[in-house]
Amino acid sequence: MSSDHIVRYAHNGAAHYGVMAGDGTIARLAGSPFDGLRRSGERDALGDVRILAPVDGPRIFGLGYNYKAHSNEVGKPVPDLPVLFMKPSTAVIGPNESIVYPVDGEIIHFEGELCAVIGKTARHVPEARALDYVLGYTCGNDVSDRVLQRRESAFGCLFAGKGYDTFAPLGPAIVTGLDPSNLSIITRVNGQVRQNGNTADLLFPVPYLIAYLSRYLTLLPGDVIMTGTPAGVGPISVGDSIEIEIGSIGVLRNDVVAEAPVGARRA
Repeated sequence: MSSDHIVRYAHNGAAHYGVMAGDGTIARLAGSPFDGLRRSGERDALGDVRILAPVDGPRIFGLGYNYKAHSNEVGKPVPDLPVLFMKPSTAVIGPNESIVYPVDGEIIHFEGELCAVIGKTARHVPEARALDYVLGYTCGNDVSDRVLQRRESAFGCLFAGKGYDTFAPLGPAIVTGLDPSNLSIITRVNGQVRQNGNTADLLFPVPYLIAYLSRYLTLLPGDVIMTGTPAGVGPISVGDSIEIEIGSIGVLRNDVVAEAPVGARRA
């Protein structure tokens, strides 16, 4: 199956969707890719645009402990059902935007992940047809405040430690036509490989996750499912550069900057 690399980008003050061409241009779409990949006939040079997060303000469904090796490294039992949480839309940033290290952050970790982008409304979807509801796949980084996460988890919740602004980098493109069951995931910090996994090791693969979620709620076009992280998670610091690379999708790169003190933000 052929693949399209769909990007969302800013050009002359407006946001557009387009499909990457092989000549250094983007074929602009007439509307949203969730309504079909209809070309407008216009083309924009890649050098003249800024690539944005591939979805604007999505609902994000996250998965915890979806790789056995990751469960082992953090001392958690292997789950017998998907361990779900949500990240707010305000956590989303795109390629080359900055992850903001919170003023009160103590131990902030990276988590490279494959993300499935839902392409059409899904409810009570059988697993055998689940991939029909996927527009494509992108890279994600489930940035997490471990200290706050552990405090929350002790009371059976998981939200604020995953939900800071900028804690959900996504991109660079939504790639169609991929087989999500065998994609490499590599995370680098300052050029050094920290994670080297494969979606073949997912405890709950993408079709199962879509069927499971759609049993309980309606999935909408533009929803993002972050499918979990392989082993090798670790801390980040101000000044670091984080890269998530997945198979045919590309590289999601973000630098880490310090949050301005509260008083300075009000000035």
